[in-house]
Amino acid sequence: MIDIKTIEKIASSLSEQLPAGLIEFKNDTEKNLKTILQQQFSALDLVTREEFDTQSAVLAKTREKLERLEKTISALSADK
Repeated sequence: MIDIKTIEKIASSLSEQLPAGLIEFKNDTEKNLKTILQQQFSALDLVTREEFDTQSAVLAKTREKLERLEKTISALSADK
């Protein structure tokens, strides 16, 4: 899921686009936008940057291990 601070920044940015005379409306709109954005991002089933980075690191280690195993198998096959 996307970080709550990012959602708050997006909602704030969108509400700042409203005219200055609508301050009360702006505050209500920002609150509603945060709720809507959280719901929509949740529906997208996104992962956080931390989760993505963790999985990328696991994948890199797995690839390295696979390459070592392939070299070992090739060396053993060549010895026969």
